[in-house]
Amino acid sequence: MSPEQLARLAGELDEVEVVHNTPAFPIPGTRAEKRAERSVALWFVISALSGLAFVVAFIWWPWEYVNVGEPGYTIYSMYTPVIGFTFGFSILALGIAVIQAVKKLFPHEVSVQQRHDGPSDELDRRTVIAQLTDAGKGTTLGRRKLIIRSAGLAATVVGIGTGVVALGGIIRNPWAEGDEAPLWHTGWRPENGETVYLRTDTGILSEIARVRPEDMEPGSMMTVFPYRESERGNEEELLHAQRASDAPVMLIRLRPGTVVNARPGQEDFNYGDYYAWSKVCTHVGCPTSLYQAQDNRILCPCHQSQFLATEDAMPVFGPAARPLPQLPITVNDEGYFVAVSDFVEPVGPAFWERPKTT
Repeated sequence: MSPEQLARLAGELDEVEVVHNTPAFPIPGTRAEKRAERSVALWFVISALSGLAFVVAFIWWPWEYVNVGEPGYTIYSMYTPVIGFTFGFSILALGIAVIQAVKKLFPHEVSVQQRHDGPSDELDRRTVIAQLTDAGKGTTLGRRKLIIRSAGLAATVVGIGTGVVALGGIIRNPWAEGDEAPLWHTGWRPENGETVYLRTDTGILSEIARVRPEDMEPGSMMTVFPYRESERGNEEELLHAQRASDAPVMLIRLRPGTVVNARPGQEDFNYGDYYAWSKVCTHVGCPTSLYQAQDNRILCPCHQSQFLATEDAMPVFGPAARPLPQLPITVNDEGYFVAVSDFVEPVGPAFWERPKTT
């Protein structure tokens, strides 16, 4: 049997009755048909060009942070809108092209099928391929090389763009610098013997507010950032210390008499009732901004993870699976809180090899 006969048999076996089937263009090669074909191809090309613009912008557009009012701020602020618009418009144009192809080039068919329960028999399964092949011929796409090529171009570029989104952020090897790799240390690491103070943000960058024990009431929490005296007057370094994603730390003063079960090896990381934990949630990196003094729970408002301060910030509720890293602190001769060392474990959710519990 020919493919056409097999397709017809497949319809009969499926109890499909073709009530009406008219080609979109009964006479091939007319001007109207060519206009429709060019219209569809144009949208595919637009999709490809927009996808290409996305790839270029994603890789080469200036993305590093520029403060308001500084040179380059305007072009930096356009980074997210540009990549969002180009990628979104590429997907939109691809969808418009497919819809136009179906509406303008596919045959106008009305079919009625009787539906039955149960699996298809062997003959149905063998004829369905022929039916699909015949349907493909009916669309006339097989002879429309312009549309096939433009659609292939658009799909390729959109596929590359999707791959760039998925893989673009991990192209750079974060461990290339060995022990000095940025992911292995934070701004709390002492360098050249310089003291790292705990500083609170007053809203004025040049105003240095180092923290003393008497600045906090029992049961209170304060967000602190690293500060070195060499940074005084240097707004760029001060701003970087505050904006670094792994810098925020919550300094908590527990109520007197609260018993904390410290992790092995970290028994001396606190200073009396004062404990410092990373503010970066180990789930997806949101700020754990809330502290309930009544039950000593640290809460992440994004996905409701909860960490118990009396169990060394162990997760007790929500999706977070790992405890918050603890910053070792003490008070120096001047009476200010200082960091004894950097965190002894990675900050945030990116290190899957970290143990879930102690």
